[in-house]
Amino acid sequence: MFVIIGYVVVLGAVFGGYALAGGKFGVILKAAPVELFIICGAALGAFFVGNSAKSVKATVKAVPTLFKGSKYTKARYMELMALLYEILSKARKEGLMSIERDVESPHESPIFSKYQTIGHDHHLVEFITDYLRMMVSGNLNPHEIESLIDSEIETHHQEAHGPMNSINKLGDGLPAFGIVAAVLGVVKTMASVGAAPAVLGQMIAGALVGTFLGILMAYGFVSPLASLLEQKAEEAAKELICVKTTLLASMQGYTPAIAVEFGRKVLFSTERPTFAELESHVKQKKA
Repeated sequence: MFVIIGYVVVLGAVFGGYALAGGKFGVILKAAPVELFIICGAALGAFFVGNSAKSVKATVKAVPTLFKGSKYTKARYMELMALLYEILSKARKEGLMSIERDVESPHESPIFSKYQTIGHDHHLVEFITDYLRMMVSGNLNPHEIESLIDSEIETHHQEAHGPMNSINKLGDGLPAFGIVAAVLGVVKTMASVGAAPAVLGQMIAGALVGTFLGILMAYGFVSPLASLLEQKAEEAAKELICVKTTLLASMQGYTPAIAVEFGRKVLFSTERPTFAELESHVKQKKA
């Protein structure tokens, strides 16, 4: 939603200012289709040349998510920490082997089924159960698991930054392709030297539209998407760090309530629930 609002503001400010300055839209409307064809076509071709099939698929899949609000809300984090609290409490009271069935079949687990928001996120459930399974096995110490989790989070971080880098490079190239379109317009104008000054003026103005569109598309539309994608990647990584911190605290002997508090403290302050909010939510879920 905010992306659409931002685009409207960009267009309103740019073309509104142009109108207030007395600019005529006829030249832009006449030249825009051809200039956009050159710029967008060349940029799309360069995008395919500069990215592997895997990167192209990841970028295409990531773009629609940018037009949706963030799923990493306070309510989601409270669900996550309530889930971790309940499963760690069961392991502490009944022994680690008691959660083996929950870990091996989370979709059939009474605990996971209570937390639909988390249960429907396959990647997150797999991340949690993988490390709970290692805890159940008892063969790894906290330092070894921490190193392994860090490696997985780093891999996740690199994968998330693939589409961001692709979009960022695409945005960086658009001004150059705008210049290409403008140069072609100048070539056409120079070939028409001898025409009436008014005609030449129209042709030069049309050529400059290419430069204008390339810069506008780059800094007003495409590059901001790369920045937004980076923010979403950081949010996704923060959730995994929350799980990591909670599980490691439990392995180091802290009670589930304290372990969850460790996890709560690493969250961004804008989404972090208070101690009282989390305690109330946990009690409500247990009831």
